[in-house]
Amino acid sequence: MARPVTLFTGQWADLPIAEMARMTAEFGYDGIELACWGDHFEVDRAIAEDDYCDKHRKLLDDAGLQCHAISAHLAGQAVLDTIDARHKSILPDYVWGDGDPAGVNERAAEELKNTARATQKFGVEVVNGFTGSSIWHLLYSFPPVPPSMIDDGFALLAERFNPILDVFGECGVNFALEVHPTEIAFDIHTAARALEALDHRKEFGFNFDPSHLIWQGIDPVQFIRAFPDRIYHVHIKDAIVTLDGRSGINCSHLNFGDSRRGWDFRSPGRGGVNFEEIIRALNEINYAGPLSIEWEDSGMERTFGAKEACAFTKKLDFSPSNVAFDAAFDG
Repeated sequence: MARPVTLFTGQWADLPIAEMARMTAEFGYDGIELACWGDHFEVDRAIAEDDYCDKHRKLLDDAGLQCHAISAHLAGQAVLDTIDARHKSILPDYVWGDGDPAGVNERAAEELKNTARATQKFGVEVVNGFTGSSIWHLLYSFPPVPPSMIDDGFALLAERFNPILDVFGECGVNFALEVHPTEIAFDIHTAARALEALDHRKEFGFNFDPSHLIWQGIDPVQFIRAFPDRIYHVHIKDAIVTLDGRSGINCSHLNFGDSRRGWDFRSPGRGGVNFEEIIRALNEINYAGPLSIEWEDSGMERTFGAKEACAFTKKLDFSPSNVAFDAAFDG
């Protein structure tokens, strides 16, 4: 049976959820991955209002849409980050509060705990998100970075996320970190170290997204094979490296969509990700969850892109064989 193809609403939160649900169904998707911003999935209301989750579920049911994941990327970013003015634009007012950094960290952690509770109430078992990182700025080791500073970053992950994951465990919900630049885990080695820091507890796994790996020079298939029991959710997103002798992989402080960048995101099938091999690797690990399109392409109109990406992904997916092709030759 084909895996459900869903659309992540994080880049569509300027639209009300009723309109977004209608459009998602019209685009041909099987389901929707709800972002915890805009009005797509409001954690505070889901906790406080007895009928919020039921009304949201009916809205999706009426549109014929499944929901397999809630996404809390923005609040999660503020758990480990050193807070500055940038975070105000991505956080709810009740999490930002007075902007005191320690208070923002604490309130963001509480928001993730409440996201687990709201997700359980909504009848979903995966929360995708970010962790932030207190050590991302130490990526280039000059001035020289002593190993103890990196150790401290992973110790902070354990200190702040174990209590969060305790609540996830109580709720029967898993947290799936999207391995990504600016997070505590951004490649295979740091993902392994994050698991180690958290004692490999079941509640912590990964939202696999190949687009954040290929521009770093990492083979996304190797990530799947490194963590076969920790792929809790999958994003279908593409990217392309466009180094031309003048551009650099660090992108020169140029924002997404600028043609001078050394890499950028592309609509699925229009970049450098080898999705064929990813599907085969997902089949090898028996991943049966959704293929959720996180659509980001600064050079393409998004409704066109969302429709095309849905058709591309449905055509791409296939089930593994249950019989060897040469079995008929035997005997």
